[in-house]
Amino acid sequence: MTLRVQKYGGSSVAGAERIQAVAERIVRARQAGDQIVAVVSAMGKTTDQLIELARQVSNSDPDARELDVLLSTGETVSSTLLAMALHARGCPAISLTGLQAGIRTDAFFSRARILTVDPERIRQELEQGRVVIVAGFQGITEQMDVTTLGRGGSDTTAVALAAALRASTCEIYTDVEGVYTADPRIVPEARKLPTILYEEMMELATQGAKVMHNRAVELGWAHGVPIYVASSFTDAPGTLIQGTGQAGGPMQIEVSNKVQAIAHDPNVAKITLLRVPDRPGIASAVFAPLAEAGVSVDVIVQNSSVEKMTDLSFTVARGDAARAREIVERVGKTISAGGVTSDDTLAKVSIVGAGMQDAPGYAARMFQTLAEAGINIEMITTSEIRITCIVRREATAEAVRALHRAFRLETPEGAPKKE
Repeated sequence: MTLRVQKYGGSSVAGAERIQAVAERIVRARQAGDQIVAVVSAMGKTTDQLIELARQVSNSDPDARELDVLLSTGETVSSTLLAMALHARGCPAISLTGLQAGIRTDAFFSRARILTVDPERIRQELEQGRVVIVAGFQGITEQMDVTTLGRGGSDTTAVALAAALRASTCEIYTDVEGVYTADPRIVPEARKLPTILYEEMMELATQGAKVMHNRAVELGWAHGVPIYVASSFTDAPGTLIQGTGQAGGPMQIEVSNKVQAIAHDPNVAKITLLRVPDRPGIASAVFAPLAEAGVSVDVIVQNSSVEKMTDLSFTVARGDAARAREIVERVGKTISAGGVTSDDTLAKVSIVGAGMQDAPGYAARMFQTLAEAGINIEMITTSEIRITCIVRREATAEAVRALHRAFRLETPEGAPKKE
């Protein structure tokens, strides 16, 4: 008997009809002899609606603890409704909250991280022959306060449970059929990838791909949990995220094109601190307060020093731009900087693929492609398997299409098109 952890996103449980369809999928898996733990998100746009309600009653400043309690109800509704749909089909099932499922987190409301998972209650219910439906996106602190896990929280819940239960796989069901070489809404000829490495998926998720959250991929990678991404709307095959050492895993050996996919994020802002004294401790003075405020910094560029003064630029998510600028302006006064500028009309486009670092020419081809498309590059950052360029937001779609063509991602391994 195989234990499978399945996760169903908000679009998969958006209404009664969709919940019925998910119940049918679970029943089929049970009939095949598998044990099922299903993690569910809130229905459709429920979380957004609850946030808007909270803002209306709190002058746009809801208490963090109370907001987490409120938002956790969305997943609780989904889990109970799915359990009811299974009962109606004669399938024994039980819904569990994050607390009942044994998910312990730290106390950072709205962005909590899972500390431990005690799956004993889940195991007991499985032994009783029940399907276990777990409310995703939520956990409980040592003080018994409800927390939520932030963006992609239900994915993270599912992978954490799969690791704790030693499940054979973690299946992420959503409204897309898998991981593509680019966003199909921008590049219609984008190709679905049958497999992808954890590290490649991590970079794609971090750089803007919405199909999986990077925290969930990180958990899967750390615990060796294969993650299967597919659509709950069809039975089409999806994408398996795993490592090279696993049976059937992707083997990136001397392929002609090491670029796997193009990621993009249209919500980027740049903050520049002008005329910063070029001396030890300045970078720490700037970035430590941002970290304490929970602002994630991405690309960082420091210009060459002129007369012991330099400009320091970095990018943040557009939603964090105002808060980041306020912090940097305050820090700038303490270090006698020359002022702060910001620009929240930027985007980032990235090429991702294992092995690029050891093969010359990828950066050059990327830069040349963008230049030929008339797209100016504002900033550049790289990792071992990624090259990212910051561009104007209005150029995002053209940049993605141009790079997809340049690396011939519409065909496997970038093979030349057949005439």
